[in-house]
Amino acid sequence: MKVLIIGGTGVFGSRLAELLHRDGHAVTLAGRSAEGAVMQAPLDAMARLRLDRDGDLTPVLAAGVEVVVDASGPFQAMRASLDDPWRVPRFCIANGLHYLDLSDDADFTLGIGDLDHAARAAGCVVLSGVSSVPALSSAAVVGLREGMTDLELVDIAILPGNRAPRGRSVVEAIMQQAGTPLKVWRGGEWVEARNWSESRPIDLADDMTRRGWMLRVPDTVLLPDWSGARSVVFRAGMELSLLNLGLVGLGLLRRLRIIRRIRSWQVSGALLIARLLEPFGSDRGGMVVNVVGHTGGTDLHRRWTLIAEAGEGPFVPTIPARTLLRRFDRCVPGARPCLAEFTLAEAEAAMADLKIGFHREDGPVCCLFETALGSDWLRLSPEIRRLHAFRDGEAFSGTATVTRGSGWLPRLAAAFFGFPPAGRDVPVRVTMRRSDEMESWVRQFGDRRFRSRLRNGGAGRVWERFGPFSFLIALGVSDGELDFPVVAGRILGLPMPGFLLPHSESRESVRDGLFHFDVALHLPLTRQLMVRYRGWLRPDT
Repeated sequence: MKVLIIGGTGVFGSRLAELLHRDGHAVTLAGRSAEGAVMQAPLDAMARLRLDRDGDLTPVLAAGVEVVVDASGPFQAMRASLDDPWRVPRFCIANGLHYLDLSDDADFTLGIGDLDHAARAAGCVVLSGVSSVPALSSAAVVGLREGMTDLELVDIAILPGNRAPRGRSVVEAIMQQAGTPLKVWRGGEWVEARNWSESRPIDLADDMTRRGWMLRVPDTVLLPDWSGARSVVFRAGMELSLLNLGLVGLGLLRRLRIIRRIRSWQVSGALLIARLLEPFGSDRGGMVVNVVGHTGGTDLHRRWTLIAEAGEGPFVPTIPARTLLRRFDRCVPGARPCLAEFTLAEAEAAMADLKIGFHREDGPVCCLFETALGSDWLRLSPEIRRLHAFRDGEAFSGTATVTRGSGWLPRLAAAFFGFPPAGRDVPVRVTMRRSDEMESWVRQFGDRRFRSRLRNGGAGRVWERFGPFSFLIALGVSDGELDFPVVAGRILGLPMPGFLLPHSESRESVRDGLFHFDVALHLPLTRQLMVRYRGWLRPDT
């Protein structure tokens, strides 16, 4: 086919041009400069076209091409600076040309659907997000979810090596998002977060662990409805901690309104720092797609991992376009986000001539309490298992009665831990999040909330941490109910003597089909009541 690539001499456009040349396509490179930067042969032999994407587009018609691929970006900036961000695909439809773009901007990719009627009438294929996300990631989700009845979690991460080249548009797009509000689909509801927040370590290989940070991409907007998963999470991160922390700091400055907008000189400065640090780190990058769902009455975790060696990571975002152009006769006319337009096997075949490897794992998945309880887990009532068996995030609401101890010492201790004041029929909401093998619980009573973090303690026990205090809780199951007394503790990591441990009487039970809780905490030594809260909860979704 005859293909024109806008931004054809950029980081991704040049690599796409090379791959399409290998496949026998006739490629024209388009950009503001007709010469552009030549990275490697055979680009120097390709036709060139001077084209300003934001200006006159009629030179495209003189090139005599069938498909236009926009690999320029940043697509976030297009939405902010242009009256019609979709003027290029609109021009293509009006002139009977097919259109693909490598957009990683959720709103731009979603908005392409407004052109669907016109594209169908013109018989044009118009696809947005023909990149690592959502094109490749959605193909991986389809391949992994085969045989699953319901999806609990779709978890995606992209973690490039530090020596991978960074185009200005990519750097600007990330900087524009740092610290801005983000809505994430978790536990069947939209929750508020921030771009470049809630990091966690991600194992790509035995010798390759990177830290990923939440980021808004087309997947976080499109995949909840498209896949039906209860949670959809995407993370990205750089190999060097210094660069990651720089983005965290930028996000903080933007939240404090010290930096209100990202300017050109700031992007140039970030690019300079990145180039100075380029000798450090590696040329290995990776992408991972995790899917958790139900199959055959059990929960199953499936994982697809891509590892790009020898600096070939920047080829990955171009693979979906290469894959589609190999099978373009099967593409249905219309304008839409590029969701599962090809199979995972077809995408892997399109990477066969690159130093890119794949690995797939299947295995059972257990929640924290299931792991800790072992065989006793199945002795719990279904309603109690429902509360603890979340895979990424859940929220439960109900009411409670709160009783506070009398005397200055119990009041001081309760205030230190942030326990709620006394009251009847107090609205309660418990929000739970899981990260690897740890859970975070936020309990909100009225307008008062307190947080704890839980992890496996082995042998039927879990650790629960409140600030500097950690308590080891023994889990006991009887008559379908769960007891969890405190049996040990630490402060700042140091063991606490037994006489300083708080006394707890805590129980989870089921009455009238509802989950009930009853938690009473007493001070050490004096055994005075510090706080007692009891009530009921049911899932929000």
